Amino acid sequence: MVDRYKMARKRKIEESKRKPREKGAKPREERVKKTRTLLGETIEDWVPKSKLGKKVVAGEVQSLDDIFDKNLSILEPLIVDHFISELKEKIIDTKKTSYVRMSGRKYSFRCSVLVGDGSKFLGIGTAKDTDKWNAVRKAARKARLSMVRVSKGCGSWQCACGTEHSVPITVEGKCGSVRVKIMPAPQGVGLVVADSIKPVFEFAGVKDVWGKSFGSTSTTLNFVKAAIEALSKTHK
Repeated sequence: MVDRYKMARKRKIEESKRKPREKGAKPREERVKKTRTLLGETIEDWVPKSKLGKKVVAGEVQSLDDIFDKNLSILEPLIVDHFISELKEKIIDTKKTSYVRMSGRKYSFRCSVLVGDGSKFLGIGTAKDTDKWNAVRKAARKARLSMVRVSKGCGSWQCACGTEHSVPITVEGKCGSVRVKIMPAPQGVGLVVADSIKPVFEFAGVKDVWGKSFGSTSTTLNFVKAAIEALSKTHK
């Protein structure tokens, strides 16, 4: 019986002998450098391609609130960077994944990044790449495309101060088997939630809240997504 894995390995060795690598050539580093160039766009070099991007550059759209009020889709990540100069980023979850091919087992990284302005906008993105930091950059771009708006207020009957320090109503979010219930809290209570979802409230500018969670909360990514879905319902 012919071993397909041995044959594939032998074929790969023969091909590498036929095409010897040049001295000083580093194809892996060149590929990473090219990827970083593609992901490292700046606002100065930005040439908008979507209708919304062209309106933003022309000054027809003044803020992200206008985009959400008109229910428009953000198709370019630099639209968010145009309006928010200091956007916070945090790596929420990192996993090493693998898949099997005839040549052997291949490894890659799956990273999830949370972004927010610390006031009312936040989003989360997930991406994969063979290089960890390239996966982080891709996830940060995707997070900018999935931004949500959060409405704040003082919905606690114990406080009724009228300031925007908590959520206005009780909301609930779900992702997978995880369910998160967020309730308004009086001023000074703080974030009475699990440590893994505290950055979600900090990036949204929520200071006081009570929370309940159900399901497999050890799945960090689903836990964070459920909290973001709950906060997005405050605006709806």
